[in-house]
Amino acid sequence: MIKMIRVDYRLLHGQVAVSWTSMLGADCILLVSDTVLDDKLRLSALALAKPEGCKVVVKNTEDAIAALKSGVTDKYKLFIVCETVQQAGAVAQAVGAPSINLGNIPFSEDARQASKSIFLTEENEAYIKSLLDAGVDLFVQMVPSEAKIDARKIVQ
Repeated sequence: MIKMIRVDYRLLHGQVAVSWTSMLGADCILLVSDTVLDDKLRLSALALAKPEGCKVVVKNTEDAIAALKSGVTDKYKLFIVCETVQQAGAVAQAVGAPSINLGNIPFSEDARQASKSIFLTEENEAYIKSLLDAGVDLFVQMVPSEAKIDARKIVQ
């Protein structure tokens, strides 16, 4: 059962490993990244951040969607963390997930700051709008104790 899909370019770190995982009651974290599997240093760092008693799996977008559709993940209380909003959107649409948490989208030269932790390029903003238009609920929330902010309030 999917508990939540989150966009966080850092993938697995303190907020995810402790706050979100325990609040959601997740027993498995699926990290979706098309780059991290080729980076041994990042994989090692992610292994160190693994919360006690929680399985962590790293897959690229295509393999993550295949695993979710196959039913192999159905036995888990699954927290999915995607590196990009495009990956989160692809996963959500493939499995019919109703919402996406926007946690952290990184700064870049061509991005505007839309919230404390969300920096939007024109491409990301257009993609978020298309997800909203498709009926996906997107919200900004860094940690569980913060109030949710509807993503419609951060797009122009």
